[in-house]
Amino acid sequence: MASDQVEKQPLLEAQNPTDESTPEPTLAELQQNVYKAQRAYMRAWSRSTSGKWHKRIIFGVTGLLVFCMVAMMSLIASDFWLDDEPYSSGRVPLEAFIMSKCPDARDCLHDMILPAMQNVSHKVDFQLSYIGSITHEDDGVACKHGPSECLGNMLELCAAHHYPNPKIYLGFTMCMSNQYDDIPSKELVEECALEHGMSFDKLHDCTTAEDGSFSVDMLRTSFNRTAALGIEKSCTVTVGNEIFAVRDGGEWKDLRNGSSAASLVDEVIRLYQPPSYADW
Repeated sequence: MASDQVEKQPLLEAQNPTDESTPEPTLAELQQNVYKAQRAYMRAWSRSTSGKWHKRIIFGVTGLLVFCMVAMMSLIASDFWLDDEPYSSGRVPLEAFIMSKCPDARDCLHDMILPAMQNVSHKVDFQLSYIGSITHEDDGVACKHGPSECLGNMLELCAAHHYPNPKIYLGFTMCMSNQYDDIPSKELVEECALEHGMSFDKLHDCTTAEDGSFSVDMLRTSFNRTAALGIEKSCTVTVGNEIFAVRDGGEWKDLRNGSSAASLVDEVIRLYQPPSYADW
């Protein structure tokens, strides 16, 4: 009987159904283990010869990219400052002497000055000066085409005063000259100011500042400069303080090297001397 009971006993002890098996790791724990293994591998790899060479290459390429970016930003900044400086070493003096309501001035600006400036603006010190007379009557200035021309001259001088970049005020002056018969109508001034990003109110306030004496003084100064140089014809172009061309009566005269914009560009390039590092 006892032997039968022994034979009926199971070979393995029955497991307690209440015992819990070992819990499986969560996904977050598995990911953490993977990250630890990756970091350990990267540390070991970085200490190897291959890892050291890769680090050197990465540092070298990064340094080269940073150097190129700094160099490009320096070039952009230097070009910006050269464009906006009123005077810079080596630039060639370029000046146009005009009357705001003169058709010869319109042709001169359109055919020669503007196209040339598109190519050599960074190589010249450009200035617009005006032709007229000093009197002891009225405002003390007189213009060939009447008081409206004097006001047009003052508006263009005010544009140069508030917006000294030639690319801006020369464009405004060309816009006015294209409709010189309408100078100084409010509609024309507003149109040209808007076209070239100027404030009409600034221009208007400039012509009326100090009871108008501010703009009159600018015009008088310009007239005196022109007279001192002995220039009488609108439009007269000087390069390097020497007469380069005169537009008078619908014709080009006193030409030094041709009447085209290309000839003016060639003359500027011939006279231009790039600033040396010592000038910086």
